[in-house]
Amino acid sequence: MEKIRVGFGFDVHCFQAGRELWLGGIKIANAKGLQGHSDADVLIHSLCDALLGAANARDIGFHFPNTSSKFENIDSKILLRQTMDLIHAKDYVFGNADITVCAEKPRLTPYIPRMKTVLSNAMAADADDISIKATTSEKMGYVGREEGIAVYATVLIYKKK
Repeated sequence: MEKIRVGFGFDVHCFQAGRELWLGGIKIANAKGLQGHSDADVLIHSLCDALLGAANARDIGFHFPNTSSKFENIDSKILLRQTMDLIHAKDYVFGNADITVCAEKPRLTPYIPRMKTVLSNAMAADADDISIKATTSEKMGYVGREEGIAVYATVLIYKKK
C-alpha cells in the first residue's frame, strides 16, 4: 500500500501601492501589488505551505524566513522549486493540488490557464494535476474590502515505492 499524505496551506497578503502583482507565478496587471518580503506571490506561498505540511517538513517561514536578505524580492517560483526538492528528498512524489484564490479584484479567470502552465513547469508536474479556482468573499471581510488576497491550497503527495 502506498503512503499517501494530504497537506493544507493558507496565506494572505495585503495590497500595497507601488508593487507589481505576482500571482501563480505570473505578473498580473493591477493598480496595486501585494506586500511581502519576496515577490509576495500568495498563491505560491500557500502551495508551498501545503506541500511542506504534507511532507511534515515544517512551513515556508521556517525554510525561507522573511528575516533573511537571501529571500528579499525573490521570485516565488524559486521557492516552489526548492520546496519540491525538499519533498523529493523525503521520497515523496506530487499527486495533485487544489487551490482556491479569494479576491474581489482583479478578476482571475483569464489568467488561470497560464498560472497552471507556469506552476506545472516550476514543479515538473502535469498541469492537469493542478486545479486553480477563483472566488470572491461577496464584499465581506478584508478580501471583500479589497485590502488583500487570501489563498487556500490542498495537496496530495505519496511515497515512492
